Amino acid sequence: MTLFGKISTEIGVHATAEKWYNLFATQLHHVQNLADRVHGTKLHQGEDWHHNESIKHWTYVIDGKVTTCHESIESVDEANKTINYKLFGEEIDDKFKVFRLIFQATDKENGKAIIKWTIEYERVGEEVEPPYGYIEYVHKCTSDIDGHLLKA
Repeated sequence: MTLFGKISTEIGVHATAEKWYNLFATQLHHVQNLADRVHGTKLHQGEDWHHNESIKHWTYVIDGKVTTCHESIESVDEANKTINYKLFGEEIDDKFKVFRLIFQATDKENGKAIIKWTIEYERVGEEVEPPYGYIEYVHKCTSDIDGHLLKA
């Protein structure tokens, strides 16, 4: 059995791809106020939420359990409205050697969009389950956030 994997989900949303990308590219700190499963976040290292060298600390709920991690931005592709995040920290590193979360917003007809979340991972061993709970988490957060972006 391979320890490497990739899981993706695509979610149709009502807000535009531009609104979605803008939130994650310039207002990431607001996500904690928009998604029920995000309990809090703070800037752990650095002075700018969107600088590649900054590290954020997140507290959220995965599989019914409060979980924490650190996150940094690996790359931003403005033209394709894509952001690659690296997740790490004790609760991630105990299970995964590599854990990347990739956000992409794509325009759809009628001003709507598709949000694609991809998780690329390498497990530390076969006893570690793939991170399916994270796909459920981003799916639920996407629904929560879409309602707020429509009101904005």
